[in-house]
Amino acid sequence: MTKNSRLTTKMRYEKILGWFAEHRPVAESELHYRNPYELIVAVILSAQCTDKRVNMVTPAFYKRFPTPQKLAKASVEEIYELIRSISYPNSKAKHLKGMAEMLVGTFHSTVPSDVEELQRLPGVGRKTANVIASVIYNRPVIAVDTHVFRVANRTGLAHASTPLETEKQLTQHIPDHLRPIAHHWLILHGRYVCTARQPKCTECGIKPFCEFGIKSGQAGEQ
Repeated sequence: MTKNSRLTTKMRYEKILGWFAEHRPVAESELHYRNPYELIVAVILSAQCTDKRVNMVTPAFYKRFPTPQKLAKASVEEIYELIRSISYPNSKAKHLKGMAEMLVGTFHSTVPSDVEELQRLPGVGRKTANVIASVIYNRPVIAVDTHVFRVANRTGLAHASTPLETEKQLTQHIPDHLRPIAHHWLILHGRYVCTARQPKCTECGIKPFCEFGIKSGQAGEQ
């Protein structure tokens, strides 16, 4: 048994977060946006779709619908034509129109900062609400997408079967001030290193502290 196989939960968090803080001091969303309205559009479009594809579509979308008022007045068909290359364009077109209508009618065209209020908007689930609250308003919340869920449970930061339970465990152990950037650390690590099918353990800086790396014999001593 190596010393790292005896890491406590607290130690694992300290080691992994410490490595990211030192080696990834800048981590931010790869979605392109200029204001809260544009980000909420981009995040809705990004569900089960790559950020790269979303970023190819949004410039024309933002030009056509530069404000929630313009989007609210658009037809679902108009919206669909601009996002047809995105996954699930039919449902997303309806969600975007409904989101814009509620944003204008209920929230006076201002994207709310409260997670519960954000979830009232069509197309905005808990993950999307947490992304907006974290990225725009620097709220101490953790958005759990597929990357965060995989990395958290593979490394041993969480031991959960659902995104919500993963979120609760991460929130319990990650300090408030680190949660907004930790969200991006985990997403980017899952996107480029700790990939779903073939994790790049030989390139991974946190492998000495990773439960998967230790169990598979990849971690080594640290």
